[in-house]
Amino acid sequence: MAGLVTSASIVVPDKMLEGAGITVVHDEVTAVDSQRKKVETSTGGTLAYDKLYLATGARSFVPPIEGSDLDGVLTLRGVPDAERIREVLDRSKNGKIVCIGAGFISMEVASLLAEKPGSAFAITVVELLDRPLPLMLDRDMAAFVKQYLEEKGLHILTGERVERLVGRNGKVVGVELASGVVLDADLVFMNVGVRPNVGLAQSIGLEMGRFGIKVNEFQETSDPDILAGGDCVEKINFLTGKPTPGQLRGPAVVQGRLAAKRLAGYSVAFPGVIDAGGCKMFDMTIAATGLTEERAAQEGIATVSAVVDSRSKHGMIPGVRPWKIKLVFNRDNQRLIGGQIVSYDIAPAREIDAVSAFILGGRTIAELTTFTSACNPDISSEPSAEPITIAAEQALQKIGR
Repeated sequence: MAGLVTSASIVVPDKMLEGAGITVVHDEVTAVDSQRKKVETSTGGTLAYDKLYLATGARSFVPPIEGSDLDGVLTLRGVPDAERIREVLDRSKNGKIVCIGAGFISMEVASLLAEKPGSAFAITVVELLDRPLPLMLDRDMAAFVKQYLEEKGLHILTGERVERLVGRNGKVVGVELASGVVLDADLVFMNVGVRPNVGLAQSIGLEMGRFGIKVNEFQETSDPDILAGGDCVEKINFLTGKPTPGQLRGPAVVQGRLAAKRLAGYSVAFPGVIDAGGCKMFDMTIAATGLTEERAAQEGIATVSAVVDSRSKHGMIPGVRPWKIKLVFNRDNQRLIGGQIVSYDIAPAREIDAVSAFILGGRTIAELTTFTSACNPDISSEPSAEPITIAAEQALQKIGR
């Protein structure tokens, strides 16, 4: 959408698959006969299978808001959406844009539009909750993001509900809020979530979960000869043990690999998701993993947390850029359950992967006080100021033992 890559560059070429001995068929599956183990296609073709893997993904969720079908209302989910947006933006060099929802997709779209060369868009983001990136960041960390984005020219309205979209001659011209305020809009980007594509699975009679197709730890559905993975299936949260959507790229890739291993005779279990993700807006990179304090409270988990200001290099090296990390611990067992990073440099945000590893490994506050990073003055702060360790030290003092 930003014009940085082509559509072809982000998908696996057919020739690469065919070179590996895979037959590629471009067609739509219309029905699956699980008793006869046959797949029917829209062109009348039939494919037999021993094992079937469903990777039907998800689609953008458009809430039942009046005017959501107006021309100029756009969503972003896949390549066709991105190409459509690109076509619209090629015809529009300025105007007023309203983004509904302040999740990472919406915020990345807003920042890309603000930076689009040769354009001058006035961009407003409307979020029902009280902060941007509400599923990734707690209020204290989100406050820095909101301030930065507003300094970059975005107008962010939080705690506001969209009542309806206003149209004229079939074209969107405004967004009416529940407060009565009407925002002028030439384009509206609506990114408030997705829904799994489970129609085919339901027609087969597969068991459904709350958030998609129900699968076991080996990606098998209620029919042992049919496996599924990615955004169409329900995941289990590693920390809470409860069903969750988990609709991020990482889990989808891993589930595909684990299904292939299962078909090859291995029994490698999917561990569950911790919703590790990140996004980049202008020069700021945000990453998060595990539970926020707010989410932990909703689960009845008492927490202790620590926020540490750090820097991308040793203080004596030119080009130092600030970054901030927050760690969230379970107060009862003192295990790490969440982390959030807000950084003005890309490299420090990768420390979220270390946080994820510590969560999956069940590391405690005391254990993290002994963590040492691979330090170099050009790539990290000095060893005495390793932020994960400092955050653990602060949490240790807070719990009093």
